[in-house]
This record gives sequence, structure tokens and C-alpha cells, in this order.
Amino acid sequence: MASLRTYFAIYVVLMALAISKFAFFEVAFLSYQQAIAATFVAAAIKIGLIAGYFQHLREEPRPVTYVMLTGLFMVLLLAGAATFSVWS
Repeated sequence: MASLRTYFAIYVVLMALAISKFAFFEVAFLSYQQAIAATFVAAAIKIGLIAGYFQHLREEPRPVTYVMLTGLFMVLLLAGAATFSVWS
């Protein structure tokens, strides 16, 4: 299990990423598309930190991680299929 210092550092990083998502749209040198892309990258980093540390996925055996990644892949596949059916 990670130490209290590690959890606090991750909490600070998560707060900084949350604030940065607001800042991406307020900064004048980023276009709207770049702000959206930066927001998606920040969200992916937050998901990785939350799943890895707060849900203790880093400490689980690798097969549990593979099951979780398979579930994520299936959700993304389903969302892609739904998006395709809406746009066609």
C-alpha cells in the first residue's frame, strides 16, 4: 500500500489537473480544438492515477488488470459503435 505522502502527492496532481482543464479554455494561445485535446489528455492522466492508486489497481495481480482493460476496451467499442450509428 502506498504511503500517505504518495496519496497526498497524487491528490495535489489531481487538483492541478482539474484546475488546468479550466485554464486550457481561458488561455489565449490555445485554440478550441487544442483545449479539447489537452482536456482529454488531462482526463486520461486523472483516470490512470485514480484507477492505479485510489482503486489500488497497481497492487492487484496482472490478470485483474487485464480484465479491467478488457472491460474498458469493450466500453470504448460500444461507445464507438453507438457514435457510428448516430452519425450514419
